[in-house]
Amino acid sequence: MYMNSRSKKFLTALFALAVLLNIEATAEVRLPQLVSDGMVLQRDAPLKIWGWASPGEKIQLKFQGKTYQTTASAEGKWSIPMRSQKAGGPYTMDINASNKIVLKDILIGEVWFCSGQSNMALPMERVKEKFADEVSKVNYPQIRNFFIPTVSDVGRVHEDLPPGKWIPALPEQILSFGAVAYFFAKDIHTRYKVPIGIINSSVGGTPIQAWTSEEGLKQIPQYAERVEQLKDSAFVNQLVRETESRNKAIAAQFKPNDEGLTAETPWYNPAYVPEGWQPFWLPGYWADQGIRGLKGVVWFRKEIELPQSIAGKAGKLMMGAMVDADETYVNGKQVGNVTYKYPPRRYELPAGLLKPGKNIIVIRLTNTTDKGGFVPDKFYDLLVDGMRMDLRGDWQYKVGQVFTMSKDIPAEPNFSAQNEPTGLYKSMVAPVLPYAIKGVLWYQGETNSHKPHKYEQLLKALIADWRNKWAMPDLPFIYAQLPNFMEVDYSPAESNWAILREGQRRTLSVPNTAMAVGIDAGEWNDIHPLDKQTIGKRLALAAQKLAYKDAKLVASGPAFESAKVEGNQIRISFTSTGSGLVAKGSNALKHFAIAGADKKFSWATATIEGNQVLVSSAQVPSPMYVRYAWADNPAFANLYNKEGLPASPFKTDE
Repeated sequence: MYMNSRSKKFLTALFALAVLLNIEATAEVRLPQLVSDGMVLQRDAPLKIWGWASPGEKIQLKFQGKTYQTTASAEGKWSIPMRSQKAGGPYTMDINASNKIVLKDILIGEVWFCSGQSNMALPMERVKEKFADEVSKVNYPQIRNFFIPTVSDVGRVHEDLPPGKWIPALPEQILSFGAVAYFFAKDIHTRYKVPIGIINSSVGGTPIQAWTSEEGLKQIPQYAERVEQLKDSAFVNQLVRETESRNKAIAAQFKPNDEGLTAETPWYNPAYVPEGWQPFWLPGYWADQGIRGLKGVVWFRKEIELPQSIAGKAGKLMMGAMVDADETYVNGKQVGNVTYKYPPRRYELPAGLLKPGKNIIVIRLTNTTDKGGFVPDKFYDLLVDGMRMDLRGDWQYKVGQVFTMSKDIPAEPNFSAQNEPTGLYKSMVAPVLPYAIKGVLWYQGETNSHKPHKYEQLLKALIADWRNKWAMPDLPFIYAQLPNFMEVDYSPAESNWAILREGQRRTLSVPNTAMAVGIDAGEWNDIHPLDKQTIGKRLALAAQKLAYKDAKLVASGPAFESAKVEGNQIRISFTSTGSGLVAKGSNALKHFAIAGADKKFSWATATIEGNQVLVSSAQVPSPMYVRYAWADNPAFANLYNKEGLPASPFKTDE
C-alpha cells in the first residue's frame, strides 16, 4: 500500500509514542546499589532513601512502623527523607509502587566512607598469612562491607555505582574486605557494640585530585584548567587516541621472541637439559648480579630434593615478590603467574605435582621498567606436609630475550580517566553522597609523592569539598600518614615522602580532622606493607576521640607544637604527650637533625625534659632549625609517648 511522506511521519511518531507509553507503563521502581539487602544505615542522623521510577509514579515506603510516601519527578527521580534511627536491627523495608521491593537484614549503626588508593583497597586476602587466626576465627556479622568496583569518568557525574553488595565479616567472606577498614571497624564495633558499615571506594595508584570535584579544585589553577580542558569531548578523544597509539608503540617493543619458549624443548620442561646457565643468589636483583641494564626476559631454575613422605601431598610455593611479571612452573606445570610487581607470589600446588626425589622449579621473569629480580626480605619457601623448605640461596639463570627499547616514544600523553582531576569523584564519590555517613577514613598519598609540595593544599581542598558535598561542615575526616618505605638513609637527606608527610601533618590545622602516624608500620621493600592492623587500630583510636568524643583517650603520639632557640640548642614542645615522652627501645632519642641558617642538617643529640625535647649538635653552634624523622624511611625514629604511639615526623624550617 502506498503512503505519502506525511503519513509515514505520522505513523512513525505514533509508534514512538506507543513505545514510550509502554516503557512508562511497565517501568519499575529502581534503587541505588547501596540501598540493598544487608545495608547499614547511619544511626542518629537524618536518612534518605532514593531511586528512580516512571515520571509521576507514586512510591510508598514502610520502615519501623512508619509509612512514607512520595511521587517521582518529571525526570523519574524520587527521594524519601526519613527520621533518624537508633542503633539496632536486623530490620525489613518495604517499597511499594508499580512493583514491590522488600529489603532484608538492614542494620542501623555507624557508616564510614573509606577511600584512597591501594593501601586502603588492599584486601584481607593479601594479609591472610600474617593474620591467619583473624581470618579463620572472624565472626562479626554486624560489620558489613560494600566495596565499590573501579569505574572512572571525566565526562559526567554518575547517578549510581557499579553493581555491588553488602557483605558481612564472616570467614567465608572476610578475604574481600579492605584490611585497614576491617581492623578499624572491628575496634569500633567491639568498643561501642553497634553495627558498622564500611563503604570502600578506593583505587590503586590514583592521585588525590581524581577524588575531588570540579568545585573543590576551583582554587587550584593547575587542576581547574585541566578540568576545563576535559569538558571538551574532542580533546579527550584525541588524548585517548594518542595514548592508544603510544601504548601500541610501547607494546611493540615487547613482542615475544623468547628463546626459552621457542626452543625445541622449552626451558620449563623437565626434559630440558640446561646448558650455559649462570649462578644467581636468590633473592636479589639481576642488575646486582652481573646483568647490566637488561630489559627483557630472564629464566631462573632450581632443583630440589624432597623426601618420600611428601608423595601425593599438596603444597604451597611462597616466592616473595618479583619485578615485574612472572610465570612460575613446578615440574613442567605452570602453577601461577602475576603480571605486575607488587602482589606476593603464593601459588598452590595440587596433590601429586610434587614427588619424592628431584623436583624442578622454573620461573620466567619479565622486566620492562625497574630493576628486575626478586625482592629481598620476603618469604621464599616451599610448604608441604608440615615442612618448610627455604628456597633462598643458589639458583641458576639464563637470559631468554632482550627487549630493544626505543627512545623515540614520547613520555606523554598517558591518559587515564582514573588519574585525571574529578575522574573518580564523578563515578565513585558522587553516587554515594545521598547516603548518610558518620565520617571519612582516607589512606592515600603515594601517587602524589612526585609533587609533594602540593599535597597539603590538595588534601585541605578534598576535605572542604566532601564536607560541602555531604552538607556536613564538621564531617570527621581521619587519615593515615604515609608509612616508612624505601631504602634507609644514614645521613640527613631530602625526601619527597617526608615533604608529603609534613603536608599531612599540617592538615591537622583543619578542624575535626585526625591523623594516624604509621612510620613504624611500613616495609622498606614494599609499598603495600602487610601490617594493616596497626594502621586500622590507630585510625580507630583517632575516631574514638574525634568522632565519638572520648576526651580522656590518648589517641595519637607526640605532636610538634613549637620550637625555641636557647643558645646552642633548640627546645621542642609537644602536645599529645599522654603519660610522658619516651625513647622507645633505647636510652637515646634518634633521628633528630639540626641546622643553622645554611640549612645543612647534621644528626643531633636529643634529650627528653618532661614534655619537651632539647636538641643540639657540636657541629651546629648557632642552631635555627630541627627536623625529626625526615626521610623516606625514617628507620630508628623512636620518639613515642608512654601509650606506645609514635610522634609524627616534622620540620621547623619552611
